[in-house]
Amino acid sequence: MAKTILAVDDSASIRQMVSFTLKSAGYDVIEAVDGMDGLEKAKVKNADLVLSDQNMPRMDGLTLIRNLRGLAHYKTVPILMLTTESSDAMKSQGRAAGATGWLVKPFDPQKLIEVVRKVIG
Repeated sequence: MAKTILAVDDSASIRQMVSFTLKSAGYDVIEAVDGMDGLEKAKVKNADLVLSDQNMPRMDGLTLIRNLRGLAHYKTVPILMLTTESSDAMKSQGRAAGATGWLVKPFDPQKLIEVVRKVIG
């Protein structure tokens, strides 16, 4: 059974690239347009991994992570940030919120697949 990845990003083109990349590697992908949408979809279907942008309307990535970590299923699910934010301060805020790892946009599709495989197989 394919692993499910929740991809949360307000950019349609990034969501499409992430979705295409992960689906072609054999993963199921649920797309969400922002943190609120991501949180709602996470409550409906359990994901094996969450990939989230940081800067989004309605709810940003760090707030999404904090909310997900409060849900029983997502206490141990890997959450990767995929964002243009690359400062050490932002990364440490991400770790404090519960992020498992950090990828910087623009991303290399092959590297994304490698990281995802390393984290969830």
